[in-house]
Amino acid sequence: MPRRAAAHTGRRASVLAALAVTALTATGTPAAAAAGAQPPAPAADGRHAMNQAFVRAAGKFDVPRDLLAAVGYGETHLDGHTGRPSQAIGYGVMHLASNPANRTLEKAADITGEPLSRLRRDTAANILGGAAVLRSYADRLGLDGDERDDIDAWYPAVAQYSGTTGRAAARYADTVYAFLAQGFAATVPGGERISVAARPVAPVKDTLSATAGRAPITPYPSALWVPADSHNFTVGRTATIDKVIIHVTQGSYAGSIKWFQDPTAEVSAHYVVRSSDGKITQTVRDSDTAYHAKQANASALGIEHEGYIDDPSWFTDTMYRASAALTRALCDKYGIPKDRAHIIGHSEAPGTDHTDPGRYWDWSRYMGFVEGDGSSGSNGNENSTGGSSSDGLGFASYTLLQSGASGTQVTAVQQLLNTQGYAAGAADGNFGAATLSAVKAYQTTRGLPAGGIVGPKTWTALLSAGSTPTLRRGDSGADVKRLQRSLTAALGTTVDAVGTFGPVTATAVRTYQTRQGLAITGIVSSKTWAALHAGR
Repeated sequence: MPRRAAAHTGRRASVLAALAVTALTATGTPAAAAAGAQPPAPAADGRHAMNQAFVRAAGKFDVPRDLLAAVGYGETHLDGHTGRPSQAIGYGVMHLASNPANRTLEKAADITGEPLSRLRRDTAANILGGAAVLRSYADRLGLDGDERDDIDAWYPAVAQYSGTTGRAAARYADTVYAFLAQGFAATVPGGERISVAARPVAPVKDTLSATAGRAPITPYPSALWVPADSHNFTVGRTATIDKVIIHVTQGSYAGSIKWFQDPTAEVSAHYVVRSSDGKITQTVRDSDTAYHAKQANASALGIEHEGYIDDPSWFTDTMYRASAALTRALCDKYGIPKDRAHIIGHSEAPGTDHTDPGRYWDWSRYMGFVEGDGSSGSNGNENSTGGSSSDGLGFASYTLLQSGASGTQVTAVQQLLNTQGYAAGAADGNFGAATLSAVKAYQTTRGLPAGGIVGPKTWTALLSAGSTPTLRRGDSGADVKRLQRSLTAALGTTVDAVGTFGPVTATAVRTYQTRQGLAITGIVSSKTWAALHAGR
């Protein structure tokens, strides 16, 4: 990957040092953009309107097209929701915001000359506005033309686009670069398909870091801690905790956490769960009263889930399982019955006018996870275990890992790398320099994006490595368990690693074969193994 000159790096570091104390809402016009820019011409082919909008906006403001698409995907899954605002008062595919702490909508209007109404509702104008804002941040950071061609150089501008600073901004940017590393494909309203190919990424983060402390005094110690502003909750409670309320953010994970930090928001929740990997952030202590459900605030714990109620693509298996594990822990700690009378949706709370989590929230599935059966369709041939295993390699989902991460899944990666001849160092659960070097070497050897980030492709290749026996329904043993783990990583849906090839595994194999364009037999032969070994 091309790198920028040392002189530029030094200048950018000084700018970044000031970024943490500089308001992100300052206006500015990119050098290459005139304030009176003409509105975007209509797409020549309506079937490719959004793709054309991304290409046009990227060209006009010299922003990498894939970066622009990844920001939009992270914000909205590329759904503008017909101009309806998010919880944080953000609009369109690019979530141009208009709230007291973040005014990217108005900033986009100043730069492009587009009226606010058009930026809110017209997808092409909204994408153009997002590109204009990103470019303005790049100009403030001093990125020249060569640097703007290097997608890794945009990390601090992406962090700034989040509308926040410090660790929250870094987590936002990390998510965007994870989408670039893994690649993605989305079918947007109207049927158009938008895709970004996976590629190696190595963003220069300079002074920005996503490291965050663990949440204090919580029954769920893996949660991160990013406190809400003191105006958005009340210290203490006036009632006993007796229920959990399920919410949907109507916005992104990072955007919702930022909104809870805004003193004008007058809203918060105790926890926020990310869609892609089930990561959990706590923003209000359990012992304090968050503002999330009006009349029920004093007695309820609120859990927000990243996404929009009218788009089921946000409600991933990983999110359901992570949230259910949190809810189960909360119920156990506070003596809350694990039933639908005490675990309710926001729409079911007394005095509410909200409709979340909406018709796409799968209550039956969620409560099954909360109650601890871990069921996802298995029968007597495949006893559900939630994906865990005694050898430390099996999990209900495989999370995105990068340098600085820690925990049992890092230990699993280190164990797999060392076993396959890549020196990851001691399997101590800390993703340090030796592990990073081993990951990059493994990715290079396997023809995977060699950015050192362990995403679905790398997990799939690592977990599936080994012999290629033909497997079919009724088989059992270590090879079946290896297959089940690799399918979990590849599909993003848990295939419990119990070592018995039953109907759930057969269905997962057919799903994988369909996605890969293989013969749909439900039988694992050399071609299916080859696809798994390649991390596909």
